[in-house]
Amino acid sequence: MSETGNGADPRTARSLRTAHPAPPAPATRPARTAPPTRRGLLAAGAGAGAAALLGSTGASTTAQAAAATAPGTRADATPAPADLAPYASYWFPDSLPQGSPGPGITWRSLKQWTPESDPDLAYNTATVPLAPRFTPVPPNAGARTGQARISALVSFGPTAQNPSQGSATADHYALTHWAYLDELVFWGGSSGEGIVLAPNAPVVDAAHRNGVPVLGNIFLPPVAYGGDLRWTRDLVQQDGLGRFPVAGKLVEVARTYGFDGWFVNAETDGGDSALAARMREFLRALRAAGAPHGLRITWYDAMNSTGRVGWQGALNQLNQEFFEDRAGRVADTVFVDFRWTPQTLAASGALAGRLGRSRHELWAALDMESNGWDSTVRWDAIIPRDRDHVVSIGFYRPEWTRNHLTDRSPGAFHRADDRFWTGESLDPAHPAPEGTWRAPATAVADRSTVAALPFACAFNTGHGERWYEDGKVTSDTPWNHLGLQDRLPGRRWAVTSTGRRPAVTLDFARAWRGGSSLLVAGRLTAPAAVGLHATRLPLTGSTVLELVHATEAGALTVEVGVATREPAAPGEPVPYTWLKTQTRGSGQGGWRTSRAGLSSLAGRTAYGLAVRITARGKTAVVWRLGALSVRDDTARRRPASPSALTVDAQTQQDGKASVRLSWRRAAGPVRHYELYRLLPDGARRFLGGTCGTALHLPAVTRAGRERAAAFEVRAVDELYAASAPAGTTLAWI
Repeated sequence: MSETGNGADPRTARSLRTAHPAPPAPATRPARTAPPTRRGLLAAGAGAGAAALLGSTGASTTAQAAAATAPGTRADATPAPADLAPYASYWFPDSLPQGSPGPGITWRSLKQWTPESDPDLAYNTATVPLAPRFTPVPPNAGARTGQARISALVSFGPTAQNPSQGSATADHYALTHWAYLDELVFWGGSSGEGIVLAPNAPVVDAAHRNGVPVLGNIFLPPVAYGGDLRWTRDLVQQDGLGRFPVAGKLVEVARTYGFDGWFVNAETDGGDSALAARMREFLRALRAAGAPHGLRITWYDAMNSTGRVGWQGALNQLNQEFFEDRAGRVADTVFVDFRWTPQTLAASGALAGRLGRSRHELWAALDMESNGWDSTVRWDAIIPRDRDHVVSIGFYRPEWTRNHLTDRSPGAFHRADDRFWTGESLDPAHPAPEGTWRAPATAVADRSTVAALPFACAFNTGHGERWYEDGKVTSDTPWNHLGLQDRLPGRRWAVTSTGRRPAVTLDFARAWRGGSSLLVAGRLTAPAAVGLHATRLPLTGSTVLELVHATEAGALTVEVGVATREPAAPGEPVPYTWLKTQTRGSGQGGWRTSRAGLSSLAGRTAYGLAVRITARGKTAVVWRLGALSVRDDTARRRPASPSALTVDAQTQQDGKASVRLSWRRAAGPVRHYELYRLLPDGARRFLGGTCGTALHLPAVTRAGRERAAAFEVRAVDELYAASAPAGTTLAWI
């Protein structure tokens, strides 16, 4: 994704601010130095070793690890068992690099890939379908519907050894502002590891729950980054019948893994017009094969019709054939390189119109990697305030909101991420005076998928310092897994009050379920209404709304708001009907459940949900919302149980085990599955969750002298009700 002259000096790589060095992601500014050397990669891990251990699926394997002691490690430190960890998949199109891969890297040919030969398939398969979305009337008067949308290129981790199912840290880019996104690209790739990346399942499951398609990444790197033109030729190779075999594999991977298409980034220079023509036909074949399955293609503005790499910063005569040619659509959208100007974007939009395409199918690239909201952006060239939007927005590396922080705690990250998407006021309905940053919430309408009962939200962001169940800590291990994330309010935070505005935030000190809750704090001089979800929920005579909440300071009353119509115009207040609640007693840690019956609104549609807090007294209040649910108050059944919980593979060493488990899917609807350890003293400890039917446990520790570790898995439904468990054991040796 170079921004140099049409010649091809790539940019200087900038390191990810992760706990370990990662392979270089292509940078986005002109290089002023010699091409960088490839940085050190994550060391030690599974890769081919894990695949060998798992040679036959379902067979239990025991291995005694004999890992060398790392420099600086105590000689008497307890070694870890051999690694069975699954990782997100990456490939080369066909031929592999010369030499040998670095530590922790496995070189694979996509052309040779089959689902049957993929030992990590069960861990990388997304299961949440892409949810339909609707566009409510936006809370900001400047936010537009039917105009600019947003794509984001996000690196959630390194190319090699990017965990398939989260990891034991809360320091993670837990994206939650899905309401403004129209497409997410799983960014990464390098010449030393692999250049075709499939997104991991937690990212896809979280995005799909919010109606956002996710694209895998095809990155043909610049020559100075190790790019080799044979990989471009491998990608677009044809068989004796003129078919494109790698295009067929790309469609098979996307369908098998459960994601939505491919971002194609051809930056290896040295081609000719014949190669460009074959690339166009490859894209056409890829799109034709994927279209019946809803797959999409985004083309990056690099290779042009000459076959050379020449970043245009525009849609123009040199690259339009990769978007639309005389035979019709080639790519669904184009990511326009960073060198754009106001003039080239205006001309690009006009050309898209002449081709019979929408100007908003062009993403104008914005580099967020280094400076985030301090970046210099010519906003009026993309999303002017005084006229129609020119094109759409393409954010490159918005995970800056995490990477730039010194304090990388979950709370600090979400405060920064809310500011990025919403603006300094942290309220899209009441924006701060605009400075250099034009927050997406002030220009782009939010979207929602909350359109069916039952609906519940425990304000779980997909990471945390602990795991809570019914207000009780069931694991004190930090964690991240985006697939467990709730559908969170899209508007952070629309607060209405005639008095002082309270602080509203996602907080990680306590939770009802998962790792976080919604915290409202401040000295209230008037009732404060906090807008939550935009919805399209059909209400019946038996529909009820329930809150699980706790008051930690002050005295207050809580009401719930249900809007049965939308605002008359963007920026107008949501017309809530306020209902009193009845409290049903206290639970663990002062949590209480309050309910409001919605029978008076039967036959209508709920367009929005809110809470209103009124202080009783002059002291500051601290109030925590742990869960919200809307359902029909009828007899509830526990979800059906999964079955056949099985230890598929395991390694042990010195009282520690790495374990792969799988089970059969429960009948009926399931939100996700949760796996627990049953300890000898009768306690249950949360080990992890997933939307799929397989889970890897990296470090199970023997409890005392127990003869076997006992596990159980439960299915969890949309209201967080858990099934009866399926169980199994792991015998210690």
